[in-house]
Amino acid sequence: MPDSTKSPVIWRVLDDRPGHRNQVLGLTDAINRSLSVNCFDVVITPELRGHRSLLPAAVRQLHQLPPPDLLIGAGHRTHLPLLAFRHYFGGRAVVLMKPTIPLATFDLAIVPSVHNIGRSRSNVFLTEGPLNRIRPSQSLSDSNGLILIGGQSEHFGWSDQEVLDQLAAILTRDDGVCWTLTTSRRTPSSFLKAWRSSGLPGDLVPCEETSAGWVPQMLQQSGRVWVTCESMSMIYEALTAGAAVGLIELPRKRRSRVVQSAEGLIRNGLVTPWSAWRDGRELTSPSSPLCETDRCAEEVIRRFFAEPAVLRKAA
Repeated sequence: MPDSTKSPVIWRVLDDRPGHRNQVLGLTDAINRSLSVNCFDVVITPELRGHRSLLPAAVRQLHQLPPPDLLIGAGHRTHLPLLAFRHYFGGRAVVLMKPTIPLATFDLAIVPSVHNIGRSRSNVFLTEGPLNRIRPSQSLSDSNGLILIGGQSEHFGWSDQEVLDQLAAILTRDDGVCWTLTTSRRTPSSFLKAWRSSGLPGDLVPCEETSAGWVPQMLQQSGRVWVTCESMSMIYEALTAGAAVGLIELPRKRRSRVVQSAEGLIRNGLVTPWSAWRDGRELTSPSSPLCETDRCAEEVIRRFFAEPAVLRKAA
């Protein structure tokens, strides 16, 4: 157990995927809201990838860091390094999302329930979707709307025209809403061309013109949010903020976990598909925002820090 007289040390083991970083940073942010912790970022460079991380020479540079009480990582490239760093430097290894190596090798795996792992494993904690850095908002307005456009994926097909047809109905029916749209790195350039020639209302800001904090800031004020159905991270971010969320529908390619996640959200009434909205169903906010990241932080504190009251920040 960590020394209760000093702040715990957390190594954030990061790859080059923004979504994975977002999950790790979100969890450590949430832990830090309850405990005073010292976080250090360990980026998985080519020298630390895969089996290279097991070599003493590869980890020599990390000896300058204080030994970790906790190591947290997300993404395939962090899995072996998490275990190697634990071997050389101590601490407990926490992996986010289902790992590509056996679950039993980690001290804790925080995994979305769609993976159907079950609750019987003592080192598994199930969540509703991936973690993120969004906080529930106290300033949502139904007069502000945000539309998050994804793109090509292995789970759903893509059609510029189908997306534009759905947007046309949304933007013309809810004409009392000030709509802002943005794209993702996966959005085809053809969609931008089609949008510019469509004449539809709304302000489209390409993702290349936004900062890292732009979407979180917009989610703090947008009471209505539409998201293309393959963009699961953005869907869960909008739900965490507390917005009423609609899904722009796309044809599914196969019954993947992403498809099952979208279907589960619809079945549980957390999101409204465009076809149901077209037929008269209104977008509704969740009864309470998803606070999965905070819930996971509480579980990490309960499991790995013996006397959290000693370390808890003063109010």
